[in-house]
Amino acid sequence: MSILQEIQEMAVNKKTPDVKAGHTVRVHQRITEGTKERVQIFEGLVIKINSGHGADKSFTVRKVVDGIGVEKVFPLFSTTISKIEIKKKSKIRRSKLYYMRDRSGKSARLKESFVKQQDQEVESSVEELADQKAKEEAAEKVEATPEVAPEATTEEVKAEEAAPVEEAKTEEAPKEEETPAEPAPEAEEAEEDKK
Repeated sequence: MSILQEIQEMAVNKKTPDVKAGHTVRVHQRITEGTKERVQIFEGLVIKINSGHGADKSFTVRKVVDGIGVEKVFPLFSTTISKIEIKKKSKIRRSKLYYMRDRSGKSARLKESFVKQQDQEVESSVEELADQKAKEEAAEKVEATPEVAPEATTEEVKAEEAAPVEEAKTEEAPKEEETPAEPAPEAEEAEEDKK
């Protein structure tokens, strides 16, 4: 893997669904017009996934509007895309569906199945688990580096602060006992006898 690919993969910090050719998707794209911002939804069939790596990855979505085919290319990890919803999955045997451009009407139909809500929940839970594992691995890498000294947790700091206070209390207690006490009556009698 080249250095450029590693940098691009580090730039990817957004989780996205696993979009493939043949999926019917709804892309929620944020558009700014002057000072106002709105979300525009583009729904269509994914006919191509670009073979880019990391932040370069993009996908092409096609839909037919009033008998005219419209295609848009979206960067997969773009900051302007707020959400990607997968609505349907089609049974296909190719990775690029360019033949859909020449089809219209019934011949443009694919064998489709709707994505259930459960499938979307499972995908989101799998993504969350992957994120947690990535965070744990990153934390292990940070702990393994000898250059960086691990920072003391707040509990350890509190324990260290509390320990000297307890030691000071134990030291003060014997000092109070060592204060000179009144002489015993026998010692007073012995002093009088000497006089």
